[in-house]
Amino acid sequence: MASNAMLQPEPSPIVACTISRDVQNFDLLIDDMESELGESWGDLSFEDAKVFLHQPEAEYLEFVAIAVDDQDEAELPRIGEIIRTAKEKGIKVILIAEEVSPIALHQLLRLGADDFVPYPLPEGELHQAIERLRAAPAAGEIAADQRTTLKATNNHDAVVMAVHGLAGGTGATTFAVNLAWELANIEKKDPPRVCLIDLDLQFGTVATYLDLPRREAVYELLSDTEAMDSEAFMQALLSFNEKLHVLTSPSEMLPLDLISSEDVKRIIETARLNFDYVIIDMPSTLVNWTEAVLNEAHVYFATLELDMRSAQNTLRLIRALKSEELPHNKLRYILNRAPKFTDLNGKARVKRLAESLDIKIEVLLPDGGKQVLQAGDHGLPLAESAPKNPLRKELHKLAVSVHEVNVSEAAGK
Repeated sequence: MASNAMLQPEPSPIVACTISRDVQNFDLLIDDMESELGESWGDLSFEDAKVFLHQPEAEYLEFVAIAVDDQDEAELPRIGEIIRTAKEKGIKVILIAEEVSPIALHQLLRLGADDFVPYPLPEGELHQAIERLRAAPAAGEIAADQRTTLKATNNHDAVVMAVHGLAGGTGATTFAVNLAWELANIEKKDPPRVCLIDLDLQFGTVATYLDLPRREAVYELLSDTEAMDSEAFMQALLSFNEKLHVLTSPSEMLPLDLISSEDVKRIIETARLNFDYVIIDMPSTLVNWTEAVLNEAHVYFATLELDMRSAQNTLRLIRALKSEELPHNKLRYILNRAPKFTDLNGKARVKRLAESLDIKIEVLLPDGGKQVLQAGDHGLPLAESAPKNPLRKELHKLAVSVHEVNVSEAAGK
C-alpha cells in the first residue's frame, strides 16, 4: 500500500518574515501578510532573526517586515544590526513603525530600510510597499526615472552657489536641496537647468534627502577628472523627477583630499557649461579645495544658528579667510531656526549676533519643525511633502529672488 506521505505536496518556501518583539501587537500586519503571501511567510523575534538570517534558508527570503513601537527604542542597536545583516544578504527591508520617535525612525531608515509604512497600516499600504520593492531596480542598476536624459550643450553659463554649514545641524544640506528644487521649478514653461553637486565625500546626504542611489560612477569620475568631458559628467548625474540633476556623494566614505583644487575647478566648469544654476553642498570641514569653490562661486551661503558654537565658528572662518586674503565678501549668512516675527527678544539677539560678528544676516529661515525631518527621511523636497511649511515658503521666496536677479542681469548684458 502506497504511503500517504508520497502524496503530500512539498511546503512552499518562506519568502518573507515579520520580525518584532511580539507580532501579536501588530494584528493588522498579520492579516495583511496572510492576504499577500498566504502561508509563505514566517515570524521571528529579534533574537531569532539574528540567527536565522545567517542560515541557508534565509536565501529564499524576498523581504522582511520589521515591526517596532515606542517600547523597542531601547533595542535600536540590535534592530540596526538586523537591518544591516539583511541588506548584506540582499534581503529587502520594510519598516513598520508605531509611535516611534522621529530620531529613532531616522536612524533606522539611514541604516538601509527600503520602505517605511506607519502602523496602524493604512488599507492597501503593505501591498503597495511590496510592489515598490519588487519594482525597484537590482543593485547597481538605475531606475529609468532616475537616469539623466539631458544632453550636454556646452553653451550655458551657470550661476554657481555653494552652501557651507558653519556648525553641525544648521540645515546646510536641507537648504541646498530645497533651494535647488525650488529653482528647478521656478518657471513652468521654460524651467532652468539645475545641477546639485554633493562634495561632502564622507557624510554627504543629498542622495538620502532625494531618495537617490549612490553610484560607483561618481567615484570613477572624481578619480580621473582629467579624462572627464561633458558627456561623462552628464552620465554620472542622476535625475530627480526629471527636473533636478544630481551628482551624489560617492557610495563609499572617501578622504576629502581624494580630489584637488584642479579637480574641483574642472567639475564646476563642466557643470557651468551645461546648466543655468549649479548648487554645491560643501563639507563643514575646510579642505585644500575649499578655496577653489569659494573663488568659483558667485555666492557662498553660510548657514548658522542663534547659538555660541555658530558665532565662534563664523568668527574663526572670517579670520581664516582674511588671513589668506580670500574673498570673504562672497559669504551670505543664512540664519536657520530664526526667532518668530513676534519674538522681540529673539530678534534683538539676532541683531546683537550680527553686530558682534560684524556681518549682515541676509536671510532668516523659520523652524520648519518635524516636517523637515520627515521630508528628509522620505526622500522628498519640502515643496513635494509639505508645500505650506513656513521654511518651504521662505526658501521659495529666496529662489524667486535669486532667479529674478539672474534674469535681469542676463538681460542687461
